[in-house]
Amino acid sequence: MTSAPLGLGLIGCGAFGAYVLDAVAGLPGLRVAAVADPDPRRAQPLGTRHGAAVCDGLDALLARPDVDVVAVATPPHTHADLSVRALRAGRHVFCEKPLALTTADAARVSAEAHRSGRVLVVDHVLRYNPLLRAVETLMDEGLLERPRRFLFENDAADEGLGGDHWFWDPARSGGIFLEHGVHFFDAARALLGSVPESVQATAVRRPGGPGGLVDMVVAEAVHPGGVLAGHFHSFTHAHRAERQLMRLDHGFAESLITGWIPTRATVTAWTDDRGATRWERLPSRTTELFAVPGFPEDGAQRVTVRVERGAGGTAPVSGRGAVRTVPHRVETVLDLGGETAKARVYAGSVRAAFADLLHCAAHGGTPAADAHAGLTAVAVAEAATQAAATGTARPVVLPEGGTP
Repeated sequence: MTSAPLGLGLIGCGAFGAYVLDAVAGLPGLRVAAVADPDPRRAQPLGTRHGAAVCDGLDALLARPDVDVVAVATPPHTHADLSVRALRAGRHVFCEKPLALTTADAARVSAEAHRSGRVLVVDHVLRYNPLLRAVETLMDEGLLERPRRFLFENDAADEGLGGDHWFWDPARSGGIFLEHGVHFFDAARALLGSVPESVQATAVRRPGGPGGLVDMVVAEAVHPGGVLAGHFHSFTHAHRAERQLMRLDHGFAESLITGWIPTRATVTAWTDDRGATRWERLPSRTTELFAVPGFPEDGAQRVTVRVERGAGGTAPVSGRGAVRTVPHRVETVLDLGGETAKARVYAGSVRAAFADLLHCAAHGGTPAADAHAGLTAVAVAEAATQAAATGTARPVVLPEGGTP
């Protein structure tokens, strides 16, 4: 017997809320039931487009028995309270990042999700990106070691962010580390397999700009085992001049991943005979490597591998105390379709996040981007924000019982 689809209610009918509904439209097991916003000029057209009822706020949305899942797509300072209210009303929740502006509020949401027994997914879309999933698979299988260094550089656009936009107001957005950096603090946690112990950071104000806006920040996080993670964000560019790069140092290998929504990665590695053979087999596993439940397959994914056998000679080599005999050089390209695929991959990742929520709601289990992931990312972002303000390194402190 097939279960009836869960009804989705959206709170926040701005550009991102509309994006979410477009991304999940037609997802099996979900139907758009209602939209809510204090401004009917935003809510009515969106409701009409998706055949959904229109409400004037969360109370009206929660009063509807056909709303099983609430998507929170409002400014960051509202996320915690709206999520808690929806959970207490017995609804599952999809919450745009960050989960909250403080660790204490994020812990409050996480505790409510646990108490309610409902599923909460945070919109940490990198958790559902097929490219990063493929890199994680290669690490799990031993073709790549866990990184000893994580680096993310983000030259993002401010072209649509006027000086009065809520993005620049820390009381509403939390600042860059919280509003945007949580994506990459969470990605580092997933790829490195650990929560950082401490963070030091610097924030730079725009010279001559309105109100001295903080538009560049950098943080260096120390993870267990002497692993470093560097995070740089600059909101200073035109859209056409945006640039993003993630670099993973695996010791005898390196992954260079482009785009804040990753669409292409180049992996270079030194390996032995067995490893070379395993790398050469990867193209035959393309579908498997990129598989993320709920992410639409479109045939654009490609894996190419080139192996230079004997490129480095047969003498053992060492680095950071590890000795290997790795004579063969491998270059592998993992491609979801390049930069032009960004919008498609972003939408597909949001869709996959909802698919994860629906699966856990129906069958149990823990979603990849659960409330604890949201809490941990907020804790790191809060430590970075405090470190930048004080000029001193700050420990990353999770609430009692919050350690993974």
